[in-house]
Amino acid sequence: MTATTAEDSREREDKAGRAARRPGSAVRNPNRKGRSPIFDAPTPHGLVLRYTALVVVLVISIGPMLWELSTSLKSKAEDVYTQNIQLLPHHPTLGNYGEVQNTIPVWHFALNSLTVAVINVTGNVIGATLAGYVLARLKFKGRKLLLAVFVSTLILPAEVTVISKFQMITSMGLGDSILGVCLPDMIAMVNVLLMRNAFLALPKEVEEAAIIDGANAVQRLRHVGLPAVKGVLSVISIFAFIGAWDDFLWPLLVLQSPNKLTLTVGLSYLNGQWSHDPRTIAAGTMMALLPILALFLLLQRYFFRGVAEGAIKG
Repeated sequence: MTATTAEDSREREDKAGRAARRPGSAVRNPNRKGRSPIFDAPTPHGLVLRYTALVVVLVISIGPMLWELSTSLKSKAEDVYTQNIQLLPHHPTLGNYGEVQNTIPVWHFALNSLTVAVINVTGNVIGATLAGYVLARLKFKGRKLLLAVFVSTLILPAEVTVISKFQMITSMGLGDSILGVCLPDMIAMVNVLLMRNAFLALPKEVEEAAIIDGANAVQRLRHVGLPAVKGVLSVISIFAFIGAWDDFLWPLLVLQSPNKLTLTVGLSYLNGQWSHDPRTIAAGTMMALLPILALFLLLQRYFFRGVAEGAIKG
């Protein structure tokens, strides 16, 4: 009697397993835990909740940018302080963008910011790649201790190390210079860890085959490692560019000469004693946003590939 019951139970489990593997089967896998019965349900109610959540996130993230764009296109005759929110300008104009150029040397500031961003991106791509590969693939004494030191630096907020970084830059004679702005962030620890994880995800058999063929560490990095981490490199490039382009506190502390100011610091002059127009400030903000959008559109394919690789490998 017991053997018959056990056989019947196994037969039922086998039938349930075959039905679950059959395409279009309505039998659900009992092992799929943590799934929401509302958002994951293919019902009209579930679809409404999904799109409602997407619309809320879209409004929160894109709403301020659209409002800045609308304000930058409004003419002097329109009231931007009214309580009745009007997203579309009644008399759109590009005159506010010309006013930004007449108030501050915006293109010179943008060139300074571009110089800082390019140096930071180059330093992070090269430095983080080399450091990540060393920590992931090369064996040496103290590797785990060095990795622990790198991870411990992420615990401290950036504001805690501002004074020490400023003292180091001034003692090196790099105060009031573009290089002094770039140097502390040329190799970010979080980028090193990203590259380390990317290199760790590579199959060991491929690198072992390259070692058998006589390839040294540099050749293995160039021909085996780099082709497999292009997506992560694009993610690092975008984040490094945005971080350098949008940084305000550190350039404000280091730079004193007006002709060396970056764009974010230079835009603060739009809200000063001689200029205080929210339309002009919004126009300057949109001009600072354009390079970031251009870079993202240029590298979006590699960016999403890198995010997907990180999600799968992590």
